[in-house]
Amino acid sequence: MKIGELSKQTGISIRMLRYYEEQGLLHPRRTHSGYRDYNSKDIQTLTRIQLLSAAGMTLSTILQFLPCIRGDRPIFEPCDELRNLLHSEIKAVEAQTARLAESKAILSQFLTEIEQG
Repeated sequence: MKIGELSKQTGISIRMLRYYEEQGLLHPRRTHSGYRDYNSKDIQTLTRIQLLSAAGMTLSTILQFLPCIRGDRPIFEPCDELRNLLHSEIKAVEAQTARLAESKAILSQFLTEIEQG
């Protein structure tokens, strides 16, 4: 399928699909006339990218994860590199959560002060 059809089917913009290819996340075949030709495996890859992205991973991290996925579901091959990467990602999310909690506390204090006049 061509890039426009893939975009409609997945809800991912053509621009983003090209960017994913640029970043090495997608590897579509090319027709003789140079058009990108996507298949069901590319749709599966995009589903995985969206799932990992929803977990807060950057594209560079996702690039490391994609080769480790096996099967139709996101089941990963166990390896030390992947474990270390997951630990790093969890620590980053925990740090972000702490920053957000601090921001919330500050904003709540401002609101309390304003409401008490």
